[in-house]
Amino acid sequence: MEAEQTWDDECDVLVVGSGGGALTGAYTAAREGLSVILAEADDCFGGTTAYSGGGMWFPNNAVLRRAGGTDTPEDARTYYRAVVGDRTPVELQDAYLENGAKLVDYLETDDDFAFQVLPWPDYFGSAPRASDTGRHIVMKPVQPEALGDLRDTLRPTLGVERAGEPLPDLVAGGQALIGRHLLALSRRDNAELRTNTCCEELVREGDTITGAVVSQDGVRRRVRAHRGVLVASGGFERNEAMRKEYDVPGTSRDTLGPATNQGKAIRAGIDIGADVDLMSEAWWSPGLTHPDGTSTFSLWFTGGIFVDDNGERFVNESRAYDRIGRDVIDRIDAGTVTLPFWMVYDDRDGERPPVRSTSVPMGETDAYRDAGLWVSADTLDELATRIGVPADRLASTVARFNEFAAAGRDDDFQRGDEAYDRSFAGGGSPLVPLETGPFHAAAFGISDLGTKGGLRTDAHARVLDRDGAVINGLYAAGNSQAAVSGTVYPGGGNPIGSCMVFSHLAALDMAGRDGGGRA
Repeated sequence: MEAEQTWDDECDVLVVGSGGGALTGAYTAAREGLSVILAEADDCFGGTTAYSGGGMWFPNNAVLRRAGGTDTPEDARTYYRAVVGDRTPVELQDAYLENGAKLVDYLETDDDFAFQVLPWPDYFGSAPRASDTGRHIVMKPVQPEALGDLRDTLRPTLGVERAGEPLPDLVAGGQALIGRHLLALSRRDNAELRTNTCCEELVREGDTITGAVVSQDGVRRRVRAHRGVLVASGGFERNEAMRKEYDVPGTSRDTLGPATNQGKAIRAGIDIGADVDLMSEAWWSPGLTHPDGTSTFSLWFTGGIFVDDNGERFVNESRAYDRIGRDVIDRIDAGTVTLPFWMVYDDRDGERPPVRSTSVPMGETDAYRDAGLWVSADTLDELATRIGVPADRLASTVARFNEFAAAGRDDDFQRGDEAYDRSFAGGGSPLVPLETGPFHAAAFGISDLGTKGGLRTDAHARVLDRDGAVINGLYAAGNSQAAVSGTVYPGGGNPIGSCMVFSHLAALDMAGRDGGGRA
């Protein structure tokens, strides 16, 4: 929209969103001496980050080095290039690879931030210079009393929010990442954090974004941003109309993102001429289907095999979740998998499926059984009939897989060949035979962590228009930004890590700095 004469609020930097990246941008801007208003559409802070494990993929950072890491920048770049390819600009990839470690250094000078290594293998273990232990760190957990009342403003875990569990005794994972940022920002009097404040429009004067129109508690307010607006408010995964418009597989019901991730700020960017990319993409995963109809982001499979409509395996079930999700989508497109598809497993651990992480905790067994989502039978032939696949093909599939398990090698899909495949099997083989009846099957759908298509940027996180020119005063990061990793997911912590880096770079650019920083 074109500028009008009056403003309701003024600041140097307006940050849209409150996930790990948005808070990093707000913290950096405030620390660099700029006044900040952060606008969060929901009634609590944290975005999807607060639901997550909070991992950050930052090669060659000080935390990894102190733990004895021997990775080199050249190794990390070789791996990343091999996996991402030329789908995204080299300068964008380099900005991420080179600035993650610098961001860690920047944050570690503040006592409110503390990191630890969480070994997590890279997701393409056969790619050159892949790391078997990963380039992955997390924030150290925080005692609730250290946060005080700030914990009440922090989006709770999915277990609390959707399953009614009590708050954990320790603030860890994504909760710690958000909590530590909130604590650090609470000590800065030049940062104002607002909830129930949604970005509706961007204000453009000539070739410059000068502010935004927000809806705060239902009241329209015009916010002047003298240095710029940073859009880091997540993707549009909860907007079913936008998903259909851009042909994003899956449904808004099955995403992990919060309900407020409607893509309004991305749409506002499009409306003022910003370019977009990767709009059909998301961070995928198979999703265990629950009695309420949702399929939630699932990983850590300690057994079982996935079968297609013909009762045959079609994927390495232990590979990284995004790679499995993409395999499922490819098979759906090819017409060999329809939803739900099934995980078949034996009775060695009982009726409940061998899935250790379903994002939203599993409910009572009877509820899944009554909904037809968990099926049991004394024989594989009977199980095949119950899940609608050919009995002879399911039997031969299980027999072939059991041969692989006995030999310790999967000749069909190489399950267990890469470090990530073995990470949930104590480093051993993930090939667990299906031998002990009764046999079971659990229904799965396709889930996602959020969309990854958004506003196209340069290496400073400055948004570009459709001619490739910089739109002055507008920045984007995270799932509001076209993902630096393109169509792949190189390793755990890439979404949060890249969001933090580009939000940090955006704030430094608005502060007129290139990479240094004040204490």
